[in-house]
Amino acid sequence: MSGSRDVVPARAWMSVVQKVGTPIMSTVLAIGVGSLIIWISGYDPVEAFAALFKGAFGGPRQIGETILRSTPLILAGLAVGYGFRAGLFNIGAEGQLMMGGLLAAWLGVELAGLTPLITIPTLLLVGALAGAAWAFVPAILKARIGAHEVITTMMFSHIARYVVSWLTAGPLKAPGQIPQTVNLSANAQIPRIQSLFSATTLEALPFFGLGRAHLGVFIAIIAAVGVWLVLRYTTLGYENRAVGLSPWAAETAGISVQWTTVKALCISGALAGLAGAVEVMGLHHRIFDQFSAGVGFTGIAVALLAKNHPIGIIAAALLFGALSAGSGTMQLEAGVSQKIILIIQALVIFFVAAEGIVNWFIRKRQKEATSGAE
Repeated sequence: MSGSRDVVPARAWMSVVQKVGTPIMSTVLAIGVGSLIIWISGYDPVEAFAALFKGAFGGPRQIGETILRSTPLILAGLAVGYGFRAGLFNIGAEGQLMMGGLLAAWLGVELAGLTPLITIPTLLLVGALAGAAWAFVPAILKARIGAHEVITTMMFSHIARYVVSWLTAGPLKAPGQIPQTVNLSANAQIPRIQSLFSATTLEALPFFGLGRAHLGVFIAIIAAVGVWLVLRYTTLGYENRAVGLSPWAAETAGISVQWTTVKALCISGALAGLAGAVEVMGLHHRIFDQFSAGVGFTGIAVALLAKNHPIGIIAAALLFGALSAGSGTMQLEAGVSQKIILIIQALVIFFVAAEGIVNWFIRKRQKEATSGAE
């Protein structure tokens, strides 16, 4: 009896290893290969990564920059991850993000003069609805005629890109030569974290001097916790997971695969649209051509690294945000090109295939635990 009782905690431990082992191993392997590339290029890997760490976590301002760059990645990763959990590859998060940012930038100007207590929630809601609307047509095409969501969402991303380009250079263009919209008024902007503290407080507690980091990070964290709760404890989340695991079995159990597909892709689009609204309201305060800089596509990498777990997406986004924030310091102090960060990001995703190694280790330990119990 004691042997069988020992098997349960052993298997629980193995389950934890399985969930966190692959992302950690992928990151370590990517950094190792990246170090080798840096060394072959004639630079010191230790010096390069020390400069990278300094640029990402070397002080309050650097930490704030990491938080700033991680904030939209959390929401974009949630968007992709939620779709993945339903078996949908929403590669169009970039376009949905752009449309969410566009609607927030336009409506924010129209609502100038209202109290922030009305303006900010309204713009966040409108941004999310814009992203959901942009995902609705691909969702219907997937549900009704089986059109692959990779193709349709990708094409809608291109449409969104050129719609934003046209509007910022035409109907919504602010006075001047630069194709961009009018700056949002203060009532439509998400406040910076350090703005909540007085100069005296910041002098006494310099840790809160987080530079450009804004309160949108708390919106992203709340969204991550909310998605986790929905997936784990609600009927909506159960149906989403069931369809993702086996559409045939879900249909047999009475779940509408078509309706679940539409809901999942629209919720995914809403999260991406929310990311665009937060980015516009918290950082840029206006929209311009190519304002997202590939956040939606990086969100795919974030979701893959986190194995689509909403809480894990927060950690994965912080990793990618730190790599992005520290790359400039790495180039400035160690002479290593910022492009090496893109290589490391790609390697992280490539080494997600290391899951096979982790699974082999788990199976080996499970056999040992089982044989020991016998």
